[in-house]
Amino acid sequence: MPVVIVGAGPTGVSAATALARYGVDCLVLDRWTDVYPQPRAVHLDDEVFRLLAGLGVGEQFAAISRPARGLQLRDPDMRVLAEFRREEALSANGYPQANMFDQPDLERLLRDNLEKHPNAVLRGNAEVIDVVPISADRARVTVTDRSTGEQHCVETRYVLGCDGANSLVRKAIGSAMDDLKFQQRWLVADVMTDADLGQWDGVHQVCDPGRAATYMRIGPSRYRWEFRLLKEETADDYATLAALCPLIRPWVDGVAPEELDLVRVAEYTFRAQIATRWRRSNMFILGDAAHLTPPFIGQGLGAGLRDAMNLSWKLAGVINGWLPEAVLGSYEDERKPHARNLIRFALAVGAAMTAGGRVGDALRRIVVPRLHLIPGVRDKAVDSATPGLRASGLVMRSPGRRQLAGRLCPNPIVSNGKRFDEIVGRAFAVVSAVPITTAQRDEMDRRGAVVIAAQPGTELASWLRAGRAAVGVVRPDRTVLTAGRSVAKVLDAVPAFAPDVQAAHV
Repeated sequence: MPVVIVGAGPTGVSAATALARYGVDCLVLDRWTDVYPQPRAVHLDDEVFRLLAGLGVGEQFAAISRPARGLQLRDPDMRVLAEFRREEALSANGYPQANMFDQPDLERLLRDNLEKHPNAVLRGNAEVIDVVPISADRARVTVTDRSTGEQHCVETRYVLGCDGANSLVRKAIGSAMDDLKFQQRWLVADVMTDADLGQWDGVHQVCDPGRAATYMRIGPSRYRWEFRLLKEETADDYATLAALCPLIRPWVDGVAPEELDLVRVAEYTFRAQIATRWRRSNMFILGDAAHLTPPFIGQGLGAGLRDAMNLSWKLAGVINGWLPEAVLGSYEDERKPHARNLIRFALAVGAAMTAGGRVGDALRRIVVPRLHLIPGVRDKAVDSATPGLRASGLVMRSPGRRQLAGRLCPNPIVSNGKRFDEIVGRAFAVVSAVPITTAQRDEMDRRGAVVIAAQPGTELASWLRAGRAAVGVVRPDRTVLTAGRSVAKVLDAVPAFAPDVQAAHV
């Protein structure tokens, strides 16, 4: 078996799907037979929506999600300090910038989609109890069948540890979690109701050092509240609707208690941690096994899906003989700094909203209502773009401030109503605002790259011009490998990747 994936959450299933779409056989092992039924993550941005569409579930995710219209910052008395609205127009990635959903719905969608790919097998009731390397290119995974108690061993070329915060694979590679000195206990409550709460249809963040809180409408009739727990409190103190109502009253005032259905109340300890190493030889960790992000910017689940998409196409390239194994080193080089940046940003946002006690509260009352007067702040507050990837073997940055390399290319409608991603599929792409010779085009065909002309006046042409480039190379995960003015130099960077990719389309 070329790849064994430990853990069938969104990260593991997404990695398996991406690999299967390149014809790579993989086995996904999970100790449970079904998805975890309780809601957890509720937000994904447009970049991750784009990744889901690349897995073939874009329309399905749109059907189970709803766009969030922005953010309100409120003071402890529920007065609006500032409001940052998101436009309804789609982003440069082609999707709404913020999307609310129910995680069990997403997981079922991903599993249903995985079943369409015979190269991937998901085995539930399979608890992985040991992972050990047995050679430079082989590992042994020991599994217990939870229904019979029998143990089995599977040998594989690569192991992907998508097994969560208590990852067995992380321990197997000799990695530990680097604690970024953040830990808070929060109460998370989900409520269903058909009543009209009459609230502004976006995220409400209560900036209160005493009781920070967040309100979100997740679906047509489902709502979530998150409250920071006080030192002496636990979730058991709010296990009933009657006990919870004093906390949620500002949002449900006027709604009869019998119209509210308490779905669940849970206590979560939010942490900020990142693994010291993400790889040992042929074993990798992804998702919560590699990083834990506080929820203040809604990037925890999205970071895991980014891990899956970043690693999967590289792994497929190595297994299929298209890429040298050395490219796998770029996974940690690219993803670890990106995840760390988002964790630090989440910590900064959390501190800005809740820190400082009474003094901080007074400053927020003065400063926050004036934020919109600062040029660019309003746009930045609702901008979903994440930092670009650092230089690696597959991100070739050049001197200068305007860098396209390491960032996502746009996803505009290019021709015949089709977007860039639909045309390119799972291949590399060359986007050029200048003519490419017949010989160069033939060479790109031989290497499996799709050539797209950036016609004058189009979004792609404007994107290249803003990056001071005439041509760019886009990887299968839509990250720019390199861009510049010399066509010959840029084209030399295109690897011979998936020459039969068109035949491999599903």
